[in-house]
Amino acid sequence: MDDKNANGKLKAVLEFGPVLGFFVAYLLLKDRVFTIGGTEYEGFIVITAVFIPVLLACTALMWKLTGHLSKMQILTAVLVVVFGGLTVWLNDPKFFQMKPTIIYLFFGAVLGIGLLRGRSYLQYVMDGLMPLTDAGWMILTRRITIFFFAMAALNELVWRTQSEETWVYFKTFGLMAAMFVFFMMQGKLIAEHGTDDGGKS
Repeated sequence: MDDKNANGKLKAVLEFGPVLGFFVAYLLLKDRVFTIGGTEYEGFIVITAVFIPVLLACTALMWKLTGHLSKMQILTAVLVVVFGGLTVWLNDPKFFQMKPTIIYLFFGAVLGIGLLRGRSYLQYVMDGLMPLTDAGWMILTRRITIFFFAMAALNELVWRTQSEETWVYFKTFGLMAAMFVFFMMQGKLIAEHGTDDGGKS
């Protein structure tokens, strides 16, 4: 195995490992109650407490491996510390469940502000990964902005109306599947507005 493939697999483990680890731990500990310092904590709370340093460690290793972190990775780490910390401190899972909502609202708002200014901030982040014409970037940015706001609303609907276990499944697999399906549906846009060198239209 060459270094490039090894690094690619390690990056995937660092990015998705904490989330999958959280899911597996939840399945094992969801019905257990732990008494720590005279206070009872549900399995979800304990797992969240462990998840925070694990995610931070993986984020630090990702930075060491690649030399940089995306804005999404930085924001995710910050919100995990803030909302995960509130969840553990107040012994209330709802704060951690709100985290995806805040992430989607933040990026939806940032992209929306860019659109109001006639710019695609998404292009600045992804231009090297997905070469599109300027018109293509504006269309994709509008669609992703709507998608982010829709996902924020959906996360709120799920955690407020469904069981904790349902939300964990949704968070682990539903959000990822929705993102995959969304980008698969952009095939026509990429075909019509794709460029060989990321040139402008």
